[in-house]
Amino acid sequence: MRVLVADDHPLFRAGLRSTLELAGFELVGEVESGSAAVDEAARLAPHVVVMDIHMPELNGIDATRAIVAARPETGVLVLTMFEDDESVFAAMRAGARGYLLKGADQDEILRAVESVGRGEAIFGPTIARRVIEFMSRPPADAQPFPELTAREHEVLELIAQGMSNARIAEHFVLSQKTVRNHVSNILTKLRVADRSQAIVRAREAGLGRV
Repeated sequence: MRVLVADDHPLFRAGLRSTLELAGFELVGEVESGSAAVDEAARLAPHVVVMDIHMPELNGIDATRAIVAARPETGVLVLTMFEDDESVFAAMRAGARGYLLKGADQDEILRAVESVGRGEAIFGPTIARRVIEFMSRPPADAQPFPELTAREHEVLELIAQGMSNARIAEHFVLSQKTVRNHVSNILTKLRVADRSQAIVRAREAGLGRV
């Protein structure tokens, strides 16, 4: 089974390389950025890409989405330190077949790589519990733009009311740089080019009413 590893920590890649090769997997490449993962997945056609989330140039979520769109037959196994709901469900929405934490033991990682390579979905015990808990929650009223975090929803609400970044920063007692980052994330997630388009989308969804 052909495996590509995408992780920006050389020591972790070295340990994972040793684990995979001793188990008989063919390690076809190692990359340290999301954009390189997309390029090498297209060039090397691995069965499995083992993907970290936080990497330079392009994060692992966006890289997963691009790889799965271009090569649906390639399975992506996310192997990361992040276990928050936002990261887990973003990876699933992007098309990852598996999600493990970096604290998993070698046997668990090898089983996950093998399973993802066979087209199965697999999650570590901690992640599986989160998925089960999420699926068992009672339905809530539909909220527009579920891809946004709670804070991003709050910022978008104030944007829709016509507030500037400076006023939003004052309202939440945040730095203007933090607000700019929130606004940038909102524009990216809503797939709009600028603030004006974000306001239109928000107001169409019922936000910004005072």
